[in-house]
Amino acid sequence: MLKDIKDNIEIIELFLAGKLDYEISVSDLAKYLKAIKAEDEELFISLLQRFPHDVLGDLVLELPDYYLKEIIQNIPSEQLSEAIDDLESDDATDLIQDIEEIDEEKAEEILSSLDEEDQEDIKRLSRYDENEAGAYMQTEVFTASYDEKIQNAVDRLRDLKKNGELENIHQVSIVGKLNRLLYTISLEDLIIFNFDNTFSNEISGREDEFKARYVHDDEDISKVIEYFEDYDLSALPIVDYHGKLLGRITSDDIYDIIQERATDQIYKLAGVDDEIEHEESIFEAGKARIIWLFLNLFTALLAASVIGLFEDVIGAYVALAILMPIVASMGGNAGTQSLTVMVRQLALGEVDRENAKDAIKKEVYIAIANGLIFAFSIGIIAYFWFNDIRIGFVIAIAMLINLINAGLVGTLVPLGLKRAGIDPAVGSSVFLTTTTDIVGFFSFLGLASLVLM
Repeated sequence: MLKDIKDNIEIIELFLAGKLDYEISVSDLAKYLKAIKAEDEELFISLLQRFPHDVLGDLVLELPDYYLKEIIQNIPSEQLSEAIDDLESDDATDLIQDIEEIDEEKAEEILSSLDEEDQEDIKRLSRYDENEAGAYMQTEVFTASYDEKIQNAVDRLRDLKKNGELENIHQVSIVGKLNRLLYTISLEDLIIFNFDNTFSNEISGREDEFKARYVHDDEDISKVIEYFEDYDLSALPIVDYHGKLLGRITSDDIYDIIQERATDQIYKLAGVDDEIEHEESIFEAGKARIIWLFLNLFTALLAASVIGLFEDVIGAYVALAILMPIVASMGGNAGTQSLTVMVRQLALGEVDRENAKDAIKKEVYIAIANGLIFAFSIGIIAYFWFNDIRIGFVIAIAMLINLINAGLVGTLVPLGLKRAGIDPAVGSSVFLTTTTDIVGFFSFLGLASLVLM
């Protein structure tokens, strides 16, 4: 381990000295710094302070969010300001907002030191709701006038790239009066144009081919994600209500959003808070989990009380105590499958009010099919195991009932929470576990008391 840390330090030192003989990504630099921080926090800060401003901003964004408090306490405002100045507008806004959550005074100090245009961009982007497309756009776009000569536009693009004023350019946005978006032309199409012509000459007669695909700045970001997935886009222009070009969203931002949402859903399904889990305080992380564990304890007591209702039949037939957990366990697992599928589909916008009934029908049919298969299987096993066809019959029927119940609950609970305006990932697993345990135990033991006693 120590050897690995020494190697990491050596790579970063060579990078800082400009002597590294190969290209290295910011992501790799962040990975090395995280390993160093785990061993030596002071060294981590001292190395971070030495990074050039054109790398520092991207590096801070690449590091985990819970590092930020320590970073802004140890990196001077002037250095952070220079780093933010080199970021694209969307990243600069994100970093300013993250700093503001920790230290409003320092965030204001950094913001006020930026030039007026950057300040205006950050303030404008900050006003968008987190679910609006405008919150994720960058204002840096390459535009050309509809009547502009193509050679002039290419020369401008070359100069902007040389000066580092534009990054990740995928297309040219053709605008008309008042900066209204008219067409978009990919760079691979641009290079086969006659550079002596104007854009209007090249586009004439091919308007449909270059018709701009865009979204409005107040559009829900989920719709934007659908656009990228459906049309395999690299970038998507953002316009206002009047069609004026405001900025663009790039595919790397969309990938980040998808990853963040998936991570958030996984944590919420387990009743865990993503941000709190990264707290260095064991007390804070443990306290957040205790709330959900107490809730689970309460629901477990409910299930146990159902078992208590059938003490006599369990005492008379030991086989029931052996087989009883199987019904609840199978119901819980089957329900988790339905729940996971439904939460994911809701997050991706694949299920809405119009097709919710179809989604419910599908899960119920799957539950019935699985229920019949496993009911038959466990019934045969129980019969041969305990040499009692009645026990096989009881567990088979209980299994069928609980698997159908699991499919319904795993589908209806997320849909119900979504309709109530609550994140479907939050609390769904608790409802599911409680229901499958109670229905599983009650159906199995209830049937046993009717058939066996």
